[in-house]
Amino acid sequence: MTVARDDILKALDQVVDPTSGRSVVQQDMIQGLVVKDGHIGFVLEVPAGRGPQSEPLRKICEAMVLGVKGVKSVTAVLTSHEDHPGGAAPPHDHQHRPARPAVNRQAPPPPAGIPGVKNIIAVASGKGGVGKSTVAVNLALSLVKLGLKVGLLDADIYGPSVPRLLAITQKPESDGHTLMPIERHGLKTMSIGFLVKEDEAMIWRGPMVQSALTQMLSDVAWAPLDVLVLDMPPGTGDAQLTIAQRVPLKGAVIVSTPQDIALIDAKKGIAMFNKTQVPILGLVENMSMFVCPDCGSAHAIFGHGGARETAEKLNVPFLGEIPLVPRIRETSDSGQPVSVSVPDGPEAKAFLDLAQKVAASLETASRPAPKIVIE
Repeated sequence: MTVARDDILKALDQVVDPTSGRSVVQQDMIQGLVVKDGHIGFVLEVPAGRGPQSEPLRKICEAMVLGVKGVKSVTAVLTSHEDHPGGAAPPHDHQHRPARPAVNRQAPPPPAGIPGVKNIIAVASGKGGVGKSTVAVNLALSLVKLGLKVGLLDADIYGPSVPRLLAITQKPESDGHTLMPIERHGLKTMSIGFLVKEDEAMIWRGPMVQSALTQMLSDVAWAPLDVLVLDMPPGTGDAQLTIAQRVPLKGAVIVSTPQDIALIDAKKGIAMFNKTQVPILGLVENMSMFVCPDCGSAHAIFGHGGARETAEKLNVPFLGEIPLVPRIRETSDSGQPVSVSVPDGPEAKAFLDLAQKVAASLETASRPAPKIVIE
């Protein structure tokens, strides 16, 4: 049975905000409504300061939508925002502003982990177009080959790639509160792209993106996992800071191509993680050398060795080179990554070598410090 957008809005129009006495639809509190094959997603946006106490209202909205005939699952994200008249901050009245009391400033508590997940790592890049998602997917699949229990979260809300890279078109199941990750090749996955059409643009503001990321981290049945790989969006914006500050990352893998323009942005990505006190597991040079499929000769189309040189200058590990070959592109576009479709090929070996170095770094980071005992 097809569920109409108007049916969802009609159901939500019956939910009354106790603070104002008006419905959530009348107040334009429902944003980013997505209706697809019986799976519903939307954002409940409330004024600043009302976030935590509005959780019951979010649950009522979910329950109301679940009651609509034909609805299979509902994912409602709660977010809050602050509006000032004219879009400007309120004027400062220095003469009448009361003196601020002294405050004992304490360091913020460390971010909470995800129950049942031992290690969380980010695969990031300073700019788009360097093959970060391809590296993230093949790294995750190679970690599975090593015998680890692995998950992959597509954290790129505006440009999710995991659905295409793993040929996933189905929707995740939900019990109304928790989403079940979709498994491919022994890998647990989740992406906002599972809930929307491939050509549908996510026109969301920053707070919506942050809330969606938080929910995909905490409201998905990830456990048990040895490693959760986060395929980060490109750049150093809100999404990256949200994850770096709210998730206890064991480290970050930075992906770059050999070009100077890409390496400049890779340095920015490394600097961001350094500022947020996230260890750099290393730098990967993707699209390193083009290998002619006919003659086997290698050509440095984008240059060669730039990432290794940058890693040495910044004193971070260099994790290896991924070749620029048609097979990686072809298998990625077909949804059968080279690590599983051609497991004995040189490309799969390059990703497996990368996974072994990352796994070794995580094992070292997780190993308890030795105790000194004086007898």
